[in-house]
Amino acid sequence: MQYRYKYSHELLDFVKVRRGIWHGIRRFALYFTGSVLLAIVYYFVFSAFFYTPEERGLLRENQMLTQQYDALDRRFDQLETVLNDISRRDNQIYRTIFQADPLPYTGTGIGGVDRYEELELFSNKDLVITTDRRLRNLALRVQRQSASLDSITAMLQHTEAAFLNLPAIQPIQNKDLSRTGASVGLRIHPFYKVLREHTGIDFISAMGVDVMATANGTVATVERSMRGYGNKVVIDHDNGYTTVYAHLNTILVTKGQRVTRGQVIATVGNSGMAMAMTPHLHYEVLKDGKFQDPLNFFIIDIMPDERDRMIQLATNSGQSLD
Repeated sequence: MQYRYKYSHELLDFVKVRRGIWHGIRRFALYFTGSVLLAIVYYFVFSAFFYTPEERGLLRENQMLTQQYDALDRRFDQLETVLNDISRRDNQIYRTIFQADPLPYTGTGIGGVDRYEELELFSNKDLVITTDRRLRNLALRVQRQSASLDSITAMLQHTEAAFLNLPAIQPIQNKDLSRTGASVGLRIHPFYKVLREHTGIDFISAMGVDVMATANGTVATVERSMRGYGNKVVIDHDNGYTTVYAHLNTILVTKGQRVTRGQVIATVGNSGMAMAMTPHLHYEVLKDGKFQDPLNFFIIDIMPDERDRMIQLATNSGQSLD
């Protein structure tokens, strides 16, 4: 039995007071409750300002994943740029050249909101959802573009003879080229010094370099002159396409003659109105009488990156040579 002493004013002395069991229980409950509350306060303060080793590891992992997602996002930008360029070439060049209709879109979508329902509780859900959607969209576009190119390949396999009549090479080999001059568009005329429509592309080369037919066909025109285009050859390719070779030196074919792709038909010269008598070949491509950009037709000789460089040089040339 435990006792405590209490001063009595009546007796003017300390007297014993017996402690009951409930007093001990209340005292224990008070201390226990206070300890629990203090522990809770310590926990929240510690959690707010300090991380456990596990939490620090998760934070580092989360930062690494965020950096990886950022790198993926930049990679997606690059891939989408390349795919956009392929799609543009497919629609504006290849399918146009081969007279093919645009491939119908057959995509099945990239999923709805329910697909990402389990990610709603994550703080970085927007980053994950955006990346996943871009990946799925890119996969669908690649699948569609692959099907489009396969369809063009199939057309070529069934129309190999017709392909031989398509102007698909450069009229002068790369090894004989000094540089590429002006292409189709408004250019400054070398003599009149005003903007005039330039209807072909200029290949600057040495005098006497071989000029080749760019496709099978029949020589429709052979003209020798010191004015305008000077010595000129026109070839009809029997499919609506016509090619023109101007400012020639020597002409090696005759009107009505059948020629094949790669056959030498003339040599480079500076006949007619050629700027400063600069030897070059002026080359044109027409479809049903309408001028086309010859740069879109060099699909056999040059790779896409070489074509891009040629386009840049030809486009930046502000003055034509004829």
